[in-house]
Amino acid sequence: MKKVFIKTFGCQMNEYDSEKMADVLESQSGYTPTDNLDEADMVLLNTCSIREKAQDKVFSDLGRLRDLKSQKPNLIIGVGGCVASQEGKQIVNRAPYVDLVFGPQTLHRLPALINERQRSGRSQVDISFPEIEKFDHLPPARKDGGAAFVSIMEGCSKYCTYCVVPFTRGEEVSRPFEDVLVEVSGLAQQGVCEITLLGQNVNAYLGKVNDQAELADFAMLLEYISEIPGIERIRYTTSHPKEFTSRLIQAHATLPKLVNHLHLPVQHGSDKILMAMKRGYTSLEYKSIIRKIRQVKPNIPISSDFIVGFPGETDEDFLQLMKLVEDIKFDNSYCFIFSARPGTPAANLKDDIPREVKVRRLQELTSLIDEHILAISKSMIGATERVMIEGMARDGQKLQGRTENNRVVNIDLPADTNAQRLIGKMTTVLFTDALAHSLKGELVLKLS
Repeated sequence: MKKVFIKTFGCQMNEYDSEKMADVLESQSGYTPTDNLDEADMVLLNTCSIREKAQDKVFSDLGRLRDLKSQKPNLIIGVGGCVASQEGKQIVNRAPYVDLVFGPQTLHRLPALINERQRSGRSQVDISFPEIEKFDHLPPARKDGGAAFVSIMEGCSKYCTYCVVPFTRGEEVSRPFEDVLVEVSGLAQQGVCEITLLGQNVNAYLGKVNDQAELADFAMLLEYISEIPGIERIRYTTSHPKEFTSRLIQAHATLPKLVNHLHLPVQHGSDKILMAMKRGYTSLEYKSIIRKIRQVKPNIPISSDFIVGFPGETDEDFLQLMKLVEDIKFDNSYCFIFSARPGTPAANLKDDIPREVKVRRLQELTSLIDEHILAISKSMIGATERVMIEGMARDGQKLQGRTENNRVVNIDLPADTNAQRLIGKMTTVLFTDALAHSLKGELVLKLS
């Protein structure tokens, strides 16, 4: 049996794509996934270009794989994802031992690329953007656990000045409405009870309904998924404030299966910086969205994304960011120092902020958010909630689950509990203590 080792860099979209690579290769080419690099017949690097020096990290990994290929000449090495889209043939030029280079939209063509590589003896590169074609060629979703990702759209048309996504994944294209419902229904029949809907700009979804002119918006999709038997919890990421409509706010009020948690990237609190980023809203407009959703969900935790040190960011701009964070009291968020991504407009801006200033601002920001995280966690002590059980905790004695607001919770078990029977299920937990980034809990109901 041939084995494939897939290393995933970056975001949940890439995790989803890696799962689909494994499905395609197993169903069409006979490869089964392995976590053991030494036994692999194929190694795929599914890359992400969001972080600084992403390309350098990829080529560093490829350097190590060159030694492995010298020992195993028939080893197939492939590079996929956003770095592949950016670099294309340059990857093969720098690392001629790479056999396959493919983009996020062409992962479904892996079997054909492998066959052509073996037939021609030449490295294969396909980083085209065939819109939504890949979803028409993927095998039916398969899942053993209780949670699954479902990609509902690809690409982004916002063109924020710092972001490479429109260049590496293309413009926004939504999957047909029924296709998404069929995939979710199939997962539910396999025992999946938690779904995370994915997209670079997920709430911009507009899917075709059958062959009609009608389009389903994101709120309508959430309403229909909520009616699918077996689905107990729905998440989505990543959303954009520009498409956070009143219908979507109302969905949070009326759909019990939609988690009591929202990840809504703001990026900054200064209107000057938001304009330079081409985000398309002001700080006040963002706060207005939060105010409206908290009118229907008063205690909903809000997490976000932040970039500090964007070119031109002054001390006053940073203070405005900190004020926004204090006003909204964000939950666990992703905070980054600005790094110029090749090919983006922001890469041409003068990066005039000293590194030590960026680091200090990042530390101040994360410290403030950490205070909010702990306060929110402490407020959960004494409450009960349905928790998705993901597996055993590191100590091997407790179960580990995830709350609605994406907290890890370690759960004490009665001595007679069949822990394995609970994994992949939703069960009720009483929260007993709060740590910096996790909770402790006790099992209330084994199964319901």
